[in-house]
Amino acid sequence: MPTSIAFVGLGAMGAPMAENLVKRQFRVTGFDMRDSAREALVAAGGHAAESAAAAAAGADALVLMVVNAAQARAVLFEGGALEALVPGAVVILMATCPPGEVEAIATQVTASGRRFVDAPVSGGVVGARAATLSIMVGAPDDSFAVAKPILDAMGDKVFHVGQSAGQGATVKTVNQLLCGVHIAVAAEALSLAEKAGIDGRVLFEIMGGSAASSWMLKDRGPRMHEAEPTVSSAVDIFVKDLSIVLDAGRAARTALPLAAAAHQMFLAASGLGHGGRDDSQVVRAYRALNAKPANDA
Repeated sequence: MPTSIAFVGLGAMGAPMAENLVKRQFRVTGFDMRDSAREALVAAGGHAAESAAAAAAGADALVLMVVNAAQARAVLFEGGALEALVPGAVVILMATCPPGEVEAIATQVTASGRRFVDAPVSGGVVGARAATLSIMVGAPDDSFAVAKPILDAMGDKVFHVGQSAGQGATVKTVNQLLCGVHIAVAAEALSLAEKAGIDGRVLFEIMGGSAASSWMLKDRGPRMHEAEPTVSSAVDIFVKDLSIVLDAGRAARTALPLAAAAHQMFLAASGLGHGGRDDSQVVRAYRALNAKPANDA
């Protein structure tokens, strides 16, 4: 079992994930571009490095919780982290990436004599802090067995969905399709109710207990009424993730009209300047679209 772990990407989710590994007695050396993120890991009992390659030096596992596949490539290949790992080490990619790009990265990693585990996550910051993430793994049985103790320290729902890299990413892509559409349609429902003069809070109280409910409606709905809700996941995250969904649909020659419509609304919200706000604020795009005419004001 790997005992020395390099962890790259100490963001809102990555930081608590790394800290949970420390709590499970793994030796964790982290890297992030932000000094404050590295210092927080040290305060939690971990170690910090000045570069991704330095974090990976001599480690037998590397966890990548970066933004996208381009960052994963930069860390592994351009930044030298892959070659800094011990031979036979396991690389665990936990970012949301297009399945095809995950496959390509896996090919390069395994060609170097290291293992590769495709393991994207779902559960957000709350799940990262509580170590209750859902983790969808695409990897051969032997690589999955090596990585599982690490994954178990970060999530309580670890699913081995297939033997190939890219299969975990595919399941995460489907997950993001559903999440993005659910948030957007909740905002659309709220927009219609508000235009008709119905109290949105009452609406979501009713819908939350009806057949129309969804986890996203109950979680994001209340935040749609807040002026500046705490950012759990940003609008721009769904701009990115739904782009991945649509790219996967094109690659598979699969029509995804609802995902495309939801993507347009997240794009609109971002274009209005709300990209860094909580993803529930896609509702602002609907409110802008459905604003009362000037002569009705």
